[in-house]
Parts: sequence; C-alpha cells; structure tokens
Amino acid sequence: MINLNNSKQTTILVVEDTIENLSLISSLLEKLYRVKLANSGKKALKAITKDNLPDIILLDVMMPELNGYEVIVQLKSNPLTREIPVIFLTAMNSIEDEKRGLELGAADYITKPISPPILLARVKTQLENKAASDFLKDKNSYLEAEIAKRTIEIVAIQNVTIMVVASLAETRDLDTGNHIRRTQHYVKALAQKLKNHPKFATFLTEQMIDTLYRSAPLHDIGKVGIPDSILLKPGRLTPEEFEIMKTHTTLGRDAISHAEKQLGMEVEFLIIAKEIAYHHQEKYDGSGYPTGISGENIPISARLMAVADVYDALVSRRVYKEPMTHEQAVSIISNGKNRHFDGDIVDAFLELQDEFIAISAQFVDTNKDMALKEEMIAQAQPKIIK
Repeated sequence: MINLNNSKQTTILVVEDTIENLSLISSLLEKLYRVKLANSGKKALKAITKDNLPDIILLDVMMPELNGYEVIVQLKSNPLTREIPVIFLTAMNSIEDEKRGLELGAADYITKPISPPILLARVKTQLENKAASDFLKDKNSYLEAEIAKRTIEIVAIQNVTIMVVASLAETRDLDTGNHIRRTQHYVKALAQKLKNHPKFATFLTEQMIDTLYRSAPLHDIGKVGIPDSILLKPGRLTPEEFEIMKTHTTLGRDAISHAEKQLGMEVEFLIIAKEIAYHHQEKYDGSGYPTGISGENIPISARLMAVADVYDALVSRRVYKEPMTHEQAVSIISNGKNRHFDGDIVDAFLELQDEFIAISAQFVDTNKDMALKEEMIAQAQPKIIK
C-alpha cells in the first residue's frame, strides 16, 4: 500500500523518449517522490519486476518502437502491473486521443506543454485513489480470510455435532459402533464413481458429494426412538415389533425437521440428511418403506445409502447374527439389482469391491471382527466377484 505520510517511499516511473522532458518531469517530482526514468516503452516494461513495482507510471504516447498505447495494453494484460495507475503525458490533445487513452485503462490524461501545478495535483490525486483502493482491497482480503476461517470452524463444529448425534443412535448397539463411518465412506465412494454417469452427473457435483458424505451419518438417527427391547433383540422381530422398527425412518426425518425449524432456515446438508433418513429403506421395485415409492422417485441420496447400508449390515456382526462373507453380501446385492437397489448403483458397487473391502477393514468394531475382515480381504483378493 502507498504510504502517503512518507511520499519519499512512493516510486514514480516516468517514461519519455526525450531527455528534456525526462529532466523537466524529474525535477518537478524528485523533491516529493522517488523517481525512476525510462526513455522507451521497451526499457520501461523491462524495468518493472515483481520486486520493483512503481506506484504510478507517467507515460508518453508518441515514442518509437512501442508507443504509449501499446505499452499500456501490455501493462493492463499483466496481473502484476494491471493495477498500477497510468497517466498519459502527450502533445496529442484531440478528444479522440484522450478517449482512446482512457478506454485503454489510463487513470488520467495530461496534455503538453505540462503545467507543473496540474501535474503535481493529478499525480497526488491518483496516488490517493490508489492508496484508498489498496486499503479497501487489504480490508476485503482480511475479511475474506476471516470468513474463510470462520467457515472452516463452523463446518468443523457442524461435522463433530453430526457425528456426536449420530453416534447416540449407534452406541445403543455396541456391535455397530463404526457403522456410521463405514456407510459414510461407502456412499462417498459410490458417488465419486457415478459422478460422470449421465443419470447422476447433474446431481453428483463435488459439493453434493461432500454434502452426502457429511449427511450420511444421520441415516439411522431415528433409532434413538426405538425401544431397546426391539433394537437389541437377539432373535427375529415379530410383525408388530418390525412395524415399530420401521418407524425409525419417520422418527429420523422428523427429528431433523425439528432441528431445521429451530434453526429457522433450510440447510442443504439437513435437506439431504432428511432424504436419507426417511427413504433409505425404500426399494427400487416399490416394496420398501415408509412410503413405498419406487425407481427414480426415490432420492438419489437414499438409493446410494440403500446399497451402502445393506452391504455393511450383511458383512458386520449384529446382536441377532454373525457377519456374512464379502462374497455372500455381493451375491445378495447383485440379486437385488433393479428390485431392491438401483441397477446402476449396483454396477458401481461391483466395480468398487476392493474399495468397500478396504473401508470395511479400516473401521472395524471389535478385534474379532478385525480378524474376520483380514480373512475376508485375503479371500477376496484373488477373485473379486463380477
């Protein structure tokens, strides 16, 4: 930023091809400013470097090789120099000449013969304008940096809050402690795989993939409202108990909706979280719950979670069952193509088997499960199911 309280620190580059004019202008300015001289446009452009930027340029128009108009075009096309104010000094005094100079980006246009008071006043004005502009840019940069910092903090707090709240539901079942983390990563892997698919490309932007990743942990938040006698039952649920279990989708959606009302505004990740919580138990053929919608009427977010959730449920230990092998889980999901699951998402899953196995192994629940996951990886390496 230009320091107007100490103008001797301000550098003015004077570009003139005549020694007389260089001497005259220099004598007028050197008592107030640091003055540098160049007797051609080429020398002026060569003299301007990242570490040697003038605060303002006084530029003659009529010069050999490169005239002033050609010089300013180069100055304004270079990000390093485009913000430096340029004042044209010229004997060309027609309205058209002045108009052309200003249109090319000059801050001012002074005709010769030069009037010393006018030159000094115009230079001072442009330096003050530059100082004000720099101050505002510095202020804006500071504010943008602060906003970015606060945004990162808010997102971090938001993510931690999501994980804490989601974990409340999961910790009621000690066998599924890392379920939310695994499904979160499964959904992201599927979304990344499908982001260029014609059917999903419009929806699966990078921002949406991040939103899905952050929203996914809330898919089973409604289980906090399911009685322990049902949630932790080691055997098969009765039809009546299953009807109660099915309400976790509605309970989850309603809990998130309540949070939105308390917040007083719609937030994208909560909108997606509601979709996932409410619809991740729907089936592609319409035989799921809670609404029985089918096909592409099921939100993409919920269709992705359906594959992720079922795969994890199959290969993980539950209070009512031992974990299945990867091959068994793949067989079940493959058989559910276009019935339980969106067929295109199943195809993506089949291509991502290595990644699913790695995620499953990364977030294990118990030492026993770790041993099983290691065995599963070893068995799956030679023959990933197609």
